[in-house]
Amino acid sequence: MLVLFETAAGYAIFKVLDESKLQEVDCIWKEFETPEKANKVVKLKHFEKFQDTTEALAAATALVEGKISKNLKKVLKKIAAKEAHEQLAIADAKLGGVIKDKVNLGCVHNAMVTELMRGIRNQIDGLITGLSTREMAAMSLGLAHSLSRYKLKFSPDKVDTMIVQAISLLDDLDKELNNYIMRCREWYGWHFPELGKVVTDNLAYCKCVRAVGDRVNFTSFDLSEILPEEVEAEVKAAAEISMGTEVSEEDINNILHLCDQVIEISEYRTQLYDYLKNRMMAIAPNLTVLVGELVGARLIAHAGSLLNLAKHPASTVQILGAEKALFRALKTKKDTPKYGLIYHASLVGQTAPKNKGKISRMLAAKASLAIRYDALGEDTNAQLGVETRAKLEARLRHLEEKGLKRISGTGKAVAKADKYQHKSAVRTYNPSADSTLPWTGKRKFEEVEQEEEEEEQPVVKEKKAKKTKIEPVEVEVEEAEEEAEVEETPKKKKKKKKEIKTEVEEEPLEEEPTTSTADQPPKKKKKKKKKVKQEEEEEDE
Repeated sequence: MLVLFETAAGYAIFKVLDESKLQEVDCIWKEFETPEKANKVVKLKHFEKFQDTTEALAAATALVEGKISKNLKKVLKKIAAKEAHEQLAIADAKLGGVIKDKVNLGCVHNAMVTELMRGIRNQIDGLITGLSTREMAAMSLGLAHSLSRYKLKFSPDKVDTMIVQAISLLDDLDKELNNYIMRCREWYGWHFPELGKVVTDNLAYCKCVRAVGDRVNFTSFDLSEILPEEVEAEVKAAAEISMGTEVSEEDINNILHLCDQVIEISEYRTQLYDYLKNRMMAIAPNLTVLVGELVGARLIAHAGSLLNLAKHPASTVQILGAEKALFRALKTKKDTPKYGLIYHASLVGQTAPKNKGKISRMLAAKASLAIRYDALGEDTNAQLGVETRAKLEARLRHLEEKGLKRISGTGKAVAKADKYQHKSAVRTYNPSADSTLPWTGKRKFEEVEQEEEEEEQPVVKEKKAKKTKIEPVEVEVEEAEEEAEVEETPKKKKKKKKEIKTEVEEEPLEEEPTTSTADQPPKKKKKKKKKVKQEEEEEDE
């Protein structure tokens, strides 16, 4: 049996001299107590030394990934050509499968092989001749450092640690800058209070103070490089009539040192922002295009890493940063928050308040896809982010214009406007409004009568119109009856005609605009006809 043992100096292949001593797994360690005992069990057959640390790193990386390096493949082919019947004991079962496929050499991996490897490692100095202990320790240390650096460089979990640290430092710098500038304004405000109202920019304020110093020097100092002409004129005019107190040179010097700190921190913050911008475009380009550098970096820092952020669903990305409000809302059974850190994205910021919830939900859904593409995809371009942002902007325009114009069902037809109908109302002069006496809640009887008459006029017109429509029918009924009967007592017939008219005229006034009784009037007319005939027959008798 052959044993493949990997070291920091090279590949070592041992031959097992007595396999009977390896039958009892628990007693193998006794055979490797001393170098003499170890040499009786195994013997070095071949040692392939690495040329430099780069070759050692490549070989170690291949072994970790379960692959065969070029040097190892050459060595195994030599062994396979000479002793093809021998089995090869290896420490990694995955590597054994690869060796069997590539070299066609049988491999063994079990508990006995593990104990054998442990024994060889304890007595490696006595088994491999030509390598000193100091040289072996130096090679092991160098390979360990190189391997750790390689893993850190190409690990997807560790690349974004630069972004996490940069955004955290940027937030700390902003806090410190605010404190320093506030202290500087308050400190120098005792000497020149009007300067803080005229110069609103914090960096320009500190530069002015640092360049001029005492208030008296503002009138003769040229500030054209720091301030515009109009603001410079206002500052000089305010310096002549300032109400500030006089301060000593020592106070001015301390204020100037503080201004130096503010200017230096501001410049460093600008450099740090540029660095963060470049790192975000290199690591998460699609997320950067969608939400911006700062918001994307804060999302990554809040999740811990880009890979952890890619595991979150879109609903979590939407409220990431508002966990406190979320749990408070769940506890009190109120509305949950609509957005967290994503609220500061430019797409959400330019939206109307009523549409912020919709846009943040859509943006979180697209951002989660962009994060997964950046974290797990092979491409490093921002094409997905650009296309997604264009769709979101189109959706945003649609939501903003939705309240301004109506869109038909097809989305192509032009919206129709309703016809304008002018309704004029004639108003008469109200003489009671001229009275200066307090109103008691009662009105004159004459005014009330006039208003009632005005309200009744349109109703009377409608009734008359209805009467005119019904009268022709009544006349026809009466004429038909007159022709059928014998003419008797013309006076009585005239009275009957009048009675019929009055009855027919009164009924439409009682039953007007009900839809359910629209078909009933013709039936009532027949009944009336029958009643009229009966009355006429009784009178004839």
